[in-house]
Amino acid sequence: MGAKLLCFFLASAFVAYYIYAPVAKDFEEPWRVMFVSISFSAIRNLAEVADQLGLVDFVEALSLVTNVDRVTAVSDENITVTDTKLNDVAVRLYVPRQASAGLRRAIVFFHGGGWSLGHTGMRSYDHLTRVTANRLNAVVVSVNYRLAPKYHFPVQFEDAYSVTKFFLQRSVLSQYGVDPDRVCVAGDSAGGNLAAAVAQHLLEDSEVETKLKAQALIYPALQALDLNLPSYRENAHKPILTRSFMVRLWSGYFTTDPSLREAMASNRHVPVESSHLFQFVNWSNLLPEELKKGHTYTAPLYGSPELAQKYPGFLDVRAAPLLVSDARLRGLPLTYIVTCGHDVLRDEGVMYAGRLRAVGVPVAHDHFKDAFHGAMSFVVSPLDFAVGKRLLDKYIAWLDENL
Repeated sequence: MGAKLLCFFLASAFVAYYIYAPVAKDFEEPWRVMFVSISFSAIRNLAEVADQLGLVDFVEALSLVTNVDRVTAVSDENITVTDTKLNDVAVRLYVPRQASAGLRRAIVFFHGGGWSLGHTGMRSYDHLTRVTANRLNAVVVSVNYRLAPKYHFPVQFEDAYSVTKFFLQRSVLSQYGVDPDRVCVAGDSAGGNLAAAVAQHLLEDSEVETKLKAQALIYPALQALDLNLPSYRENAHKPILTRSFMVRLWSGYFTTDPSLREAMASNRHVPVESSHLFQFVNWSNLLPEELKKGHTYTAPLYGSPELAQKYPGFLDVRAAPLLVSDARLRGLPLTYIVTCGHDVLRDEGVMYAGRLRAVGVPVAHDHFKDAFHGAMSFVVSPLDFAVGKRLLDKYIAWLDENL
């Protein structure tokens, strides 16, 4: 009886802990947001326990959940969908069936998931890319880049770049009936990171003749230099993407060595030798006043140079596009950026938009104050949110008008 009572109280405490998950007052559907937040927190914590017990790796445990949500490549009356490879990288290809008056537009899309989770076949991504292809009568190439922890940086970037560069060849574009003057790269979260890095790198590749028309970055991750921005502080425990989870994803992009994750968690992972890079993420200069309220900028705390020597990726612009110089930003294509108010990544998207504008790049920046990270993935029943549909509609409308 005593043991049963103890188990009951422990279970009750566990449930109460998750039920008490306050959400911001400006969320449009607070109870549904709370439910999703509780579910994601429980799954992450169970994965953490399994990892600590040596049962299964943290990311592999989370992958078991995301893999359940996969759908096969099924064509419909509007879109032909196929799983194939471009330049030996797995992709899911969406080609409209309806006739086109001329050459079509095209989007090369990179899914999110912190470079370690996600798949082109996840129900939410299949829906997003299918809807994009259908509404825009556009060819969509959704890239199934390799993931951590089996593969670390720069493999994810290299896969993304390899597909894009291959697809931009005139002969390949012609094969799919794509207008070489109307190609865009796009992605959300880690996929937004890859899209931004690919767009930057293409500018410096003399072998690429076709230029991008646009880039669309949906709540992108753009830097791992300062993980204590105001948005990281304000949203450390907000739905979907907590600060601790983002730190784990960033460090896992480069290594499974826990020492990097621990240093990132304390924001002491950058060596003094790289101090010059902080000018590119100095939020006291780069953020608008409304996002700086209540926060005081302090000088960076530097870490051991050994970590940067072992894992230089977090200082590499291919992993952190916000760290490029202004000179290298010039010439980037027309840009669309989405940021969310309740997102640890909010500030880097805002800073990138500001820096691009400052060097003359045309930028459209939609900031959704009441949205949380990953909102655009929540558009499929039963987890369909009104705010997710607003983000999706804005994204497609921008592409329709500008691509």
